[in-house]
Order: sequence, then structure tokens, then C-alpha cells
Amino acid sequence: MPDRARVLIVDDREENLIALEAILSSLDVFLIRAHSGEEALKALLNTEFALILLDVRMPGMDGFETAAHIKRRERTRDIPIIFLTVSDGEPDYAFRGYAAGAVDYLTKPFDPWVLRAKVAVFIDLYEKTRKLTVQAEMLRDRVTTELTGEAAEEVSMTTVLVELSDRLTAVEKEVSRVRDLTLNGHDRALSLPVADLCARVARLRAGFDALHVEPPR
Repeated sequence: MPDRARVLIVDDREENLIALEAILSSLDVFLIRAHSGEEALKALLNTEFALILLDVRMPGMDGFETAAHIKRRERTRDIPIIFLTVSDGEPDYAFRGYAAGAVDYLTKPFDPWVLRAKVAVFIDLYEKTRKLTVQAEMLRDRVTTELTGEAAEEVSMTTVLVELSDRLTAVEKEVSRVRDLTLNGHDRALSLPVADLCARVARLRAGFDALHVEPPR
């Protein structure tokens, strides 16, 4: 597991990549560049990313086509995408961006603070989800090692699910805190990504609740 979350920044113009790196330099993330849609797809083959910042206007494979390929791949379909484009783009660019699977859409020149805030929200959730996954694997290994016999598998899975549910509760509280901060700050720019995070966590909770997990006895 990498020490820092990775963010893929995709733009065919070098000066735009430099600007993104400068804006995001204060965040504890590892930025990886791609100068085209094709280069981005290659980077996604063997590297795990927390977020993709994707320029819409690029020669050859544009941002919409690149996003379509990303969302068709099982390994990458759940990576959040924020589209970036110039303010004089086509009026339907925002609609096309969301239809292609983007969680947000920013026009250039954008407010550096807004971009950092949006990226920070997604990185925070990614880190919590990653930690939850690692802790679940460690817990499963520990319980499996300690238990023997036919009941081991059943008790192990039940214990793991209960622990995961507790961890998910902590994530729910954190997402709720971020949502309240957004509403209290009247920051409409963050409303969509925060709503997306809430929906993802709600789906996770619904999955746990559907299992009717009972604490081990």
C-alpha cells in the first residue's frame, strides 16, 4: 500500500500541469502526470489512484472519451473524476461530463482554494476507506488464526463484519462532519462532491444492514 494517496492529473499543456502541481503542493498527495488520454489509461493499468483531474479539451482522445474508457474498466470505474476545462467551452460540457461519470466539473481559471478543498475531501474519504480495508484484513487474519474447528469460518466472518460496521460508523460521522461544514460555510462548489461521498457511504451502510449482522456470542 503506498504511503500517500496518488492523484492523476491529465492535461496536454505543460503549463497547466505545472499550475495544478503548484496548487496541490500543500496537500499530502503524490501527483502523477499524463499528457494525453492514452497516457492516462496506461498509468491506470498498474497504479492505484484516489482521484483523477481530467482536462476536457485534448487532441486525439479527449476527456470525455478517456473517462468513458476509465468507467468501462472494472478496476478503475470507481475512481472519482473531476473534469477541468476553459470557461468558454460548449454549453453542454457540464452535462456531458456528469454523463461520462465525473463527480464534479470546474472551469478554468478556477479558484485554487476551491480545487484544493474538493481534492482534499476525496483524499480524506479514500484514506479512511483504505484504512478500513487494511484493518478488516488484519482482523480477519487474527481471528482466523485464533479460532479452530468448523465454527472458525462462521465466527470469523461475523466478527469481521461487526468490526467493519463499527469502522463504517466512524466514516459516516466524518462524512457528516464534512457535509455540515460545507452547508454552514455556504460553499455550493463542494455540494456535489460531498453529496456523492454521502451517497457512497450510504450504499455501504445499506449493504451491511442487509446482512443483519449479529454480534458473536
